[in-house]
Amino acid sequence: MSEILESADLVPARMLNEFTYCPRLAYLEWVQGEWADNPDTLDGAFVHRNADRPDHQPIDTPKTEAAVDEKFHARSVRLESAALGLVAVVDILEVEGNVATPIDYKKGHAPDIPEGAWEPERVQVCAQALLLREAGFTCTEGIIWYSASRRRVRIPFDDVLVARTMELIAGCRDMAQGGKMPLPLVDSPKCPRCSLVGICLPDETNLLLHEAQSPAPTPQKADAPRMLLAPRPESIPLHVVEPGARLGKRNDRLVVELKTEKIGEVRLKDISQVCLYGPVQVSTQVMAELFEREIPVCYFSTGGWFRGIAHGLPHKNIELRIRQHAVAADPARSLALAKQFVAGKIRNCRTLLRRNTEDDADGLLESLAQSAREAERADNIASLLGIEGMAAKRYFAGFAKLLKEERGFRFDGRNRRPPTDPANATLSFLYAMLARELTVAALACGLDPYLGFLHQPRYGRPALALDLAEEFRPLLADSTALSLFNTGELKPDDFVCRAGAVALKPAGKKAVVAAWERRLLSDVTHPIFGYTISYRRVVMVQARLLGRVLAGELPEYPAFKTR
Repeated sequence: MSEILESADLVPARMLNEFTYCPRLAYLEWVQGEWADNPDTLDGAFVHRNADRPDHQPIDTPKTEAAVDEKFHARSVRLESAALGLVAVVDILEVEGNVATPIDYKKGHAPDIPEGAWEPERVQVCAQALLLREAGFTCTEGIIWYSASRRRVRIPFDDVLVARTMELIAGCRDMAQGGKMPLPLVDSPKCPRCSLVGICLPDETNLLLHEAQSPAPTPQKADAPRMLLAPRPESIPLHVVEPGARLGKRNDRLVVELKTEKIGEVRLKDISQVCLYGPVQVSTQVMAELFEREIPVCYFSTGGWFRGIAHGLPHKNIELRIRQHAVAADPARSLALAKQFVAGKIRNCRTLLRRNTEDDADGLLESLAQSAREAERADNIASLLGIEGMAAKRYFAGFAKLLKEERGFRFDGRNRRPPTDPANATLSFLYAMLARELTVAALACGLDPYLGFLHQPRYGRPALALDLAEEFRPLLADSTALSLFNTGELKPDDFVCRAGAVALKPAGKKAVVAAWERRLLSDVTHPIFGYTISYRRVVMVQARLLGRVLAGELPEYPAFKTR
């Protein structure tokens, strides 16, 4: 990625490869700064480990006549030209007199085609040749080394390939300057193995665009999205709830200690987030390592209030944040998003009650359905908040009836800051973890978590994260609380009451965190896309879809509503 960051105005040869392969992939990586590893990219990095080791051997101008017979190689040679608008890092450069030959390493097998290599690979090495010619060398052919086949494939630089390369350089630059991401490929075999498929969402975007253009349902399911696989599914948050604990680093592991005793240890590669509750100390070495690995550190108060988040440099996608601010400044577009958040929340509240209620004698389910329809018709934020408030009051009245009285807990309505009963203390703790989850998702997608559309900006409040959290409150937080109480995982002894405020004890927090993680890892069938993924992945998909709406690619935000 270094060649992209150092020469933003020049087209990197590697991005030219991506643009030839898939223009949308090039836009995501080059313009928006997105990146994600998968087994293929890691395998490719391993293949390049020797070629990427700089020799620090200068490559200047063609050699003099006295050195015509001298032949040498240089690794990881950087070339750039303002005239061509190109920058490249040549894996291996072979120079003999005035003749230079670029050698590019590829991890896969050499394709059995007349050209010897796929077009993106031939264009990439041809771009390197153009830079060498610009520097005064003679360059008539390049070599692609295929690691899996252990073969050198010669690529002649004829006029057709050079013209095609120049055409693609201009197209790549126009794409970047145009500020509009290309549409995804349609049902392409390239997509499933792409490392950015979970960011690009090609099948999901195409389906939503098709539905927006053709509202009538189609009888056949041929265009249903393919299964979306989450990257690094083994990576999960680390929660440290023990007061006075200290987090340190030993080799590639995080170690949790209390005084002089080690109480926990986990590998860094298994961690997606670090969540610290109350007075937990973190060493500078740990913070530096977490920033390097792009692992955020989330801070909570002892009572579970989400205080803030520490992470490395912000996401490179400034383009998305500019558009987010533009939409937030437009009352009509902000209202359109806010209505989807609220209507989705109310419908999911109704779903939770319907699944756990034997009958609807008091008409609560129909009342919530009506509230959802009213939310979709609201003409201003104030009336929308009023509809949401009344629906929440009716919902929590129904939620109270779902708690089993024999477990010793009661719920007389929502209260907070501070919560005055165990049920509200548990809900507040879960809502804080939900806000943290959506804050991390927003940051990972390049969004500003503090600029919302339903929740208005306020100092220290992650308004956008709270917007996105609305549709997930009943599905994740409320359902987890209901399970904790009705199964007896939480008991009255897990709470402490002081000065009228109720809070969870450390053992209670651990039980809530464990139940929360189980819920996020549980699978659900996506109501729109039809495949089965974890709730944690659903949260990220929704944040990505919101980004597509803000960028103008999708006309309407599709709230996540279970059936």
